[in-house]
Amino acid sequence: MLSQESLSRIDREIAKYPADQKQSACMAALRIAQEEKGWLAKEAIEDVAAVLEMAPMAVYEVATFYNMYDLHPVGTYKLTVCTNLPCQLSGGVHAADYLKQKLGIDFNQTTADGKFTLKEGECMGACGDAPVVIVNNVRLKSFMTPEAIDKLLAECK
Repeated sequence: MLSQESLSRIDREIAKYPADQKQSACMAALRIAQEEKGWLAKEAIEDVAAVLEMAPMAVYEVATFYNMYDLHPVGTYKLTVCTNLPCQLSGGVHAADYLKQKLGIDFNQTTADGKFTLKEGECMGACGDAPVVIVNNVRLKSFMTPEAIDKLLAECK
């Protein structure tokens, strides 16, 4: 069950919408649940569905459509590399390959120490700053050369 603090935060999100449209807070509620739990287990999705008075499957559909939601445990640092075409043409593939080599993992894997999970992402709206990496769904890092990646990994340790 979600904590009272998370439920209160979700209630504040629900209040932003007309009373008969509380399902509009679904994305925000999923984000809050994921922040609390670290990822979205079936129970967390069911909790969000109950609060929003939605079918659990409808909430699951939202959670699986967007790549910022994690349906499995992830590392302390989730690194999502943009591999959409503009980033690919500007070094995104090289950045991804460098991260794979440095971390010893592939996409959708987590390092043995649980520190890093590597994900592949779609367009992040920063094509002019390519290649880009998003850290934990919130911090966009631009121009991810090998040197910039080394600096990022050092900051995360």
